[in-house]
Amino acid sequence: MRILILAAALLASTATATAQTPLEAPLPPVRPWHGASEKLVAKPNDPWITPAEASGFVTTPDYAATRAWIDRLVAASPLLSIETFGKSPQGRDLYAVRAHKGTTPKPVLLVQAGIHSGEIEGKDAGLMLLRDIALHGKDRLLDRVDLVFVPIYNVDGHERSSPFNRPNQRGPKDMGWRTTAQNLNLNRDYLKADAPETQAMIGLIRRLDPILYLDLHVTDGIDHRYDVTYAFSGWRGYYARSAAIGRFLDTRLRPAMDAALKRNGHIPGYYVSTLDNRAPEKGMTQDVDTPRFSTGYGDIAHIPTVLVETHSLKPYRQRVLGTYVFVEESLRLAGERAAELRAAIDADRASRPTSVVTSWKQTPEPIYRVDFLGLAHDTYRSPASGRDELRWLSKPVTFRMPVYGSNPDKAVTLPKAWWVPATLPHVIDLLKLHGVTVEPIAVPRTLDLDMARATDPKLGNANEGHIPLDATIIHERRRETMPAGSVRVPADQPLGLLAAFLLEPESEDGVLAWNMAPEMLQRTEYIEGYAIAPLADRMLASDPQLKAAFDAKVAADPAFAADPTARLQWFYARTPYYDQRYLLYPVGREVN
Repeated sequence: MRILILAAALLASTATATAQTPLEAPLPPVRPWHGASEKLVAKPNDPWITPAEASGFVTTPDYAATRAWIDRLVAASPLLSIETFGKSPQGRDLYAVRAHKGTTPKPVLLVQAGIHSGEIEGKDAGLMLLRDIALHGKDRLLDRVDLVFVPIYNVDGHERSSPFNRPNQRGPKDMGWRTTAQNLNLNRDYLKADAPETQAMIGLIRRLDPILYLDLHVTDGIDHRYDVTYAFSGWRGYYARSAAIGRFLDTRLRPAMDAALKRNGHIPGYYVSTLDNRAPEKGMTQDVDTPRFSTGYGDIAHIPTVLVETHSLKPYRQRVLGTYVFVEESLRLAGERAAELRAAIDADRASRPTSVVTSWKQTPEPIYRVDFLGLAHDTYRSPASGRDELRWLSKPVTFRMPVYGSNPDKAVTLPKAWWVPATLPHVIDLLKLHGVTVEPIAVPRTLDLDMARATDPKLGNANEGHIPLDATIIHERRRETMPAGSVRVPADQPLGLLAAFLLEPESEDGVLAWNMAPEMLQRTEYIEGYAIAPLADRMLASDPQLKAAFDAKVAADPAFAADPTARLQWFYARTPYYDQRYLLYPVGREVN
């Protein structure tokens, strides 16, 4: 009874505290907005009004309600079909809606919403556009291209819904969760493809071979006047590994998209990522996306990919309408310029780079400046933080924003091929998932290969289901026997660049960096002190060069000098008894 009374008292005190505490995060003031895209909203008596429209864009439908509305629309239109392309860890269908007119196969615009399922206006914009294509006269958009729309990519995260999931975002009322049921961020998983959702999406991408791929998001950060920002590799001519695709996106898509958004009352801009959110005037960055991201993956897989990021502080209605305009204009552009897009894709898939930059560093000076459409801010003293905090105001300001880029930090020359041993079946499966050409061997094969050793290895903190590995890479020539079932991965192929980012030991998104071969870090044999100490003494006495190296190590490293075990291990590593495969990255490089 006492426990029940205490529990009731605790519940009552919690309820009182809740009533007295402002739980809703205070956001900057809302600026009034009106635009031509408002005409896209269905009338209240429209029988095909979407759930979001019906709520006045206050709410977004859950998984079941979304699917029910789509099923009803598909049943009402011969232009639409629906297919399941995967299953989530919690058993929900991953599904896509295809909008197609006629009987002739057409190129595909692939659009996905809800990879971060709290950023969900892509779903509600897509429902509106599907309705208008199927029933309200916009079927001409399908004359030369198909639309394949994934309304909810992260379906499990979508159902972990709460009004408190995204404190920096203005609506809808309930928002999904950023990561999956396995706590994986799908927009960090493209290359390593751990999540079942990612594996399903890669399969869908390979099957559709889209001429354009949109990844719909919401971004927070600083406040400003842009409501629809976006990015792709090749913006202003910078950093496209798929050069022809980058040129198309920058010279064809960007001008058309900016014009369409402005016509409809929206303010487009490059994705805003500032050096310091507390001092935005310091500058913003145009980064090189790694292939863990959709845009970085599309760049190395030669898939025209655009990241769309509406601004979280704009009202949900405005963000949905901006996204609608973006997708509709992409569909129009893909249809009108399908041949040009395909030619760019083919050109990049025919290219054969001989080297690749594996890491980048920020440029010391801006690469360009833009007239940035910002908002004024001031500061106030916060009793909670004990410092001056930034406070956004509604007053517009425009200033010259410096934009910093990236310079190559490390680069590698690509080999003729990579050899992946049969002892790494998960890596072989990953290559096949991505569509990389592999050449399996049925009998063992002995080769002279360039191998990499991970010296001074350091394990990082848990990240995206892995314990990452950082190490200094030392290359060495070795005679290696690859067992039956191993594969040769030629660099001379359309996805040679993707293979490089996965297999090169210096890659920041590869097998070694994600620690996909952790067995290389384990040593299983050792030598007793009674054996190594006299052997080390003899080595010192008989090898002047080794003695000089040892003396230099002792002089330079006091901790080593004071550690008898470390001293003896130093000698052990220079004996034939030492495990020569310890820290040896098992993927070989065929360089001649």
